[in-house]
Amino acid sequence: MTPSHDRYRSIRNVLWVVLALNLAVALAKLVYGMISHSAAMEADGFHSLFDGASNIIGLVGMWFAARPADDDHPYGHSKYETFAAALIGILLVVAGYTVGKGAVDSLSGRGLPTEVTTISFVIMVGTLAVNILVTTWERRAGKRLGSEVLIADASHTLSDVMVSIGVIISLVVVRLGWEQADGIVALIVAVVILRTALGILRGVLHTLGDAARLPADALAATAGGVTGVLGCHAVRTRGPESHVYVDLHVQVAPGTTIERGHAIAHEVEDSLRGAYGQITDVVVHLEPASPPPTGSPDGR
Repeated sequence: MTPSHDRYRSIRNVLWVVLALNLAVALAKLVYGMISHSAAMEADGFHSLFDGASNIIGLVGMWFAARPADDDHPYGHSKYETFAAALIGILLVVAGYTVGKGAVDSLSGRGLPTEVTTISFVIMVGTLAVNILVTTWERRAGKRLGSEVLIADASHTLSDVMVSIGVIISLVVVRLGWEQADGIVALIVAVVILRTALGILRGVLHTLGDAARLPADALAATAGGVTGVLGCHAVRTRGPESHVYVDLHVQVAPGTTIERGHAIAHEVEDSLRGAYGQITDVVVHLEPASPPPTGSPDGR
């Protein structure tokens, strides 16, 4: 099995575990939120439910991304991982709207009085602990595997952690007699969700917009260390964080044979891949170095 397939399998395994935990957390908060008429608790439950939905999207995206290159997709299918992250961001926008609408209904008096019990606190503290473990583990796995989906999903779950803390505070305040705290916290939840969505979508646009992924000067310096390379310019990078494509122009001595030039190009590619493990493909354009101008110390 190739390293790429091992990576995709590892990402899918993480998503399956996180999916099961998110669904359990969402079910606990949603059911008791409805029983106790807590808009904030229901909002947090919906947030966790959308965590589970994003896991499913991530699994589908990784299934497509793991497929090998073919005639129709000569660069492979890695951008399906980015598309999955985009769908997670869009889903969060929908979640933010849904939660915000529920908060407004609660604040306008269209909801039922909130019942805060000991079970409310047990459920919220227990699910908070689960979410903290999930987001820490998933973010570390995302960085280790260079996965946009896992990092996006971990950000989603991290927002759930912050939301749960807010909900616990609101339950305390409601129990002390301020009923509107429930709706206010639910509204804050909506803002947190939308902010998380914007962060994810910004990262997606970075990939789909072909923004530079690696510093051009550092790549040029690495290529310049190869024997036979006299200069390097027009360095460009693009692609997902874990699958970076590079093309650059390398200058060699005028009169260099095709065989020698081909060998230099391969050495440049190997050097860049060795220095940056996320590089998937390197295109080297060979060109003769310009002779020094007449009258210069090296000229004639």
